[in-house]
Amino acid sequence: MAPKKPTEPEVKPLIGRIGTNLRIGIVGVPNVGKSTFFNVLTKSAVPAENFPFCTIDPNESRVAVPDARFDYLCEYHKPASKVPAYLNVVDIAGLVKGASEGAGLGNAFLSHISACDAIFHLCRAFEDPEKNVTHVDGDVDPVRDLTVISEELRLKDEEKLMTNLDKLEKLVTRGGDKKSKPEFETLQKVKQVLVDEKKHIRFADWSAHDIEVLNKYLFLTSKPCIYLVNLTDKDFIRKKNKWLPKVKQWVDENDPGAPIIPFSGWFEYELSCFEKEEEAKQYQEEHKCSSMLEKIITTGYKALQLEYFFTAGPDEVKAWTIQKSTKAPQAAGRIHTDFEKGFIMAEVMHFVDFKEEGTEAAAKAAGKYRQQGRNYVVEDGDIIFFKFNAGAGLKDAKKK
Repeated sequence: MAPKKPTEPEVKPLIGRIGTNLRIGIVGVPNVGKSTFFNVLTKSAVPAENFPFCTIDPNESRVAVPDARFDYLCEYHKPASKVPAYLNVVDIAGLVKGASEGAGLGNAFLSHISACDAIFHLCRAFEDPEKNVTHVDGDVDPVRDLTVISEELRLKDEEKLMTNLDKLEKLVTRGGDKKSKPEFETLQKVKQVLVDEKKHIRFADWSAHDIEVLNKYLFLTSKPCIYLVNLTDKDFIRKKNKWLPKVKQWVDENDPGAPIIPFSGWFEYELSCFEKEEEAKQYQEEHKCSSMLEKIITTGYKALQLEYFFTAGPDEVKAWTIQKSTKAPQAAGRIHTDFEKGFIMAEVMHFVDFKEEGTEAAAKAAGKYRQQGRNYVVEDGDIIFFKFNAGAGLKDAKKK
């Protein structure tokens, strides 16, 4: 009997904005390395000083999503233009206990999180007397910091929920507004999770209608979280830190299944200072330790339930961002709206088939170049050639 294939963990529907231009925010208490991390991740130069609330207004940038498939296509076609997929990242000011009530400009900072679609929850797991990096609470305790942020997000959502629930209750129970009743019932379910059980919204199971209602409110605790644990370069290199098991235990208990990625902001900063890529590689080999930025970027991108397909040729290799489960006509619409309106078919090669066969002609000869219709769900990494009708005959589209 053949062994069973390992089942992947269930991916719950993304609650929030629908689109491809989504953002992930870097969140944490002050002085845990958010701005330093933002700078090395996006190759920016925002202020990263040793005092609380160095960041006031959010800083936004984007970073290319690393992908060996994209690199292979560029090497193969040697195109004039190379356009990878991008992850939009926002550096948000530190939150403190009482932020939900306005402490430390908390209301403004929490509104910045509301404008994001997922969260890099960054915590600090080191004392640093040498660099004299202070902590807003005096001593370092990442578990306490995680608890503070988690509770402040929940409390802000509770405030928003109760305000809107009160308004709907007046409409439904006193005004007899039947149209508002389904929304009111969903918010009552949210109250049970958020207020009675004191859990985050994303942990509960929601119907399609519930998600439509939740998408209207953009609750903070509905956003997926990735936990980044900032270590000293020494701890990162030796792969040991006393706080890591405690952080894992906290995440397992409070956000089961969420990714945890240990990294070192200082190690990444040192790598970024090398002028040549070969020098950075040699530094990593000497310390038997690799940068975690690629893993962080790809994990953040997947948390937004985004993927991409490729158009590839000598003129351009481009990764087109789409949401998971996008069908071929809507994918074509990412290139141009006319492609979706006049969609006829998509000629598709899976990347693995193209690489295995070596050329497009060989893939066709092997029967791995397929014509797909309107109901085809685009897979991550598909290489696609769209055909569409622009009203005056058949046209082909590999790119804009």
